[in-house]
Amino acid sequence: MEYLSLYRKWRPKSFSDGFIGQEHVVRTLKNALAQNKIAHAYLFSGPRGTGKTTIAKILAKAVNCRAREDSPDPCNACPSCQRINDGVSMDVLEIDGASNRGIDEIRILRERVKFAPVEGDYKVYIIDEA
Repeated sequence: MEYLSLYRKWRPKSFSDGFIGQEHVVRTLKNALAQNKIAHAYLFSGPRGTGKTTIAKILAKAVNCRAREDSPDPCNACPSCQRINDGVSMDVLEIDGASNRGIDEIRILRERVKFAPVEGDYKVYIIDEA
């Protein structure tokens, strides 16, 4: 049996799964996706456990989803969504900003930003606990 923490098991997988207290953020992102007007950067801030990383991952799936038609929600079934869910996508990088990053790691990150996405349409960097 595979160990899976509760917050990962029950983490919402799409905007429609419900975010208590974050309706305004979800509405804003859904409107941006519906109008195909995605900003180059988003900053989610707030107390721990309010869904910042979850919303960032859903947004990353939505902009890279191959089966998303008129709905702003990612399908969670296409290869791109599955790879992001599994944490193995080459285009979505989650970086732990809380750990001390050396200047060399930041230089490497800045060099990699120049490269085009490999699998999806967008390259997404999620800097957690920055």
